Amino acid sequence: MSNGMRVDLSALDEVIRKLWTLLDDMDKAGTTSKYETEIPMDAFGQTCYFREAGDLHGAQGEMKASIEKMIKKLHELIDDFSTKTSKVRDKYNNEEHEIKQSVGGGSGGSTKGQLAQ
Repeated sequence: MSNGMRVDLSALDEVIRKLWTLLDDMDKAGTTSKYETEIPMDAFGQTCYFREAGDLHGAQGEMKASIEKMIKKLHELIDDFSTKTSKVRDKYNNEEHEIKQSVGGGSGGSTKGQLAQ
């Protein structure tokens, strides 16, 4: 059921590749935020000299947890979009293959201009 539109599968492939790269970057950001942003209590000063040191340390811990949560949500969103984009690409590819088989039967028949939907 073609409506005259054509799907560029190579463009979908490029989107998927970029999403996978973005997921990889999100994994790195998640690892960094979890393991490389811990600030030890003594970095804020000694509590006997600086009463707010405990508050600062607590606020930093809360912010760290918040950032980790945001990165996790972004990762889930990008992963979901990537998975759905891959499924759409596969569906178009399968339909294009079916059209080629039905039109040319693999015997060299022309399928140029055919659309998968």
